Amino acid sequence: MFDLIRSAHAAAASNTEAVLSQIIFMAALFAIFYFFLIRPQQKQAKAHKDMVANLARGDNVVTGGGLIGRIHRVEDDVIVLEVGDVEIGNKMFRPVRIRVRRVSVAEVSAKGTFSPENKPASTEESQG
Repeated sequence: MFDLIRSAHAAAASNTEAVLSQIIFMAALFAIFYFFLIRPQQKQAKAHKDMVANLARGDNVVTGGGLIGRIHRVEDDVIVLEVGDVEIGNKMFRPVRIRVRRVSVAEVSAKGTFSPENKPASTEESQG
């Protein structure tokens, strides 16, 4: 009879150790996920939010879709980008302006990296 009691206590002690080791493993797994996945994503989201909040007229930006342009006007949730000029023949007309949501801005590039006036040479000029 005392053998049954001793074996029951031994089983309970080993069961407690197994549960404790599982809890420690789960805590370590959560810590790894937090420090390698969750925390960096939160930092990146905060940096993007700050960048979008600080957009101003004249900034050169690249959108998530790959459009490159200069900010002409900043509204609440929308920015107006100047992406180039309309050219018909040899005559230049008004600049092309498009409306883009602020959150679609992927990066703010260095000043002077884009200007509609400094367009690359056309293929006809380079061939001739």
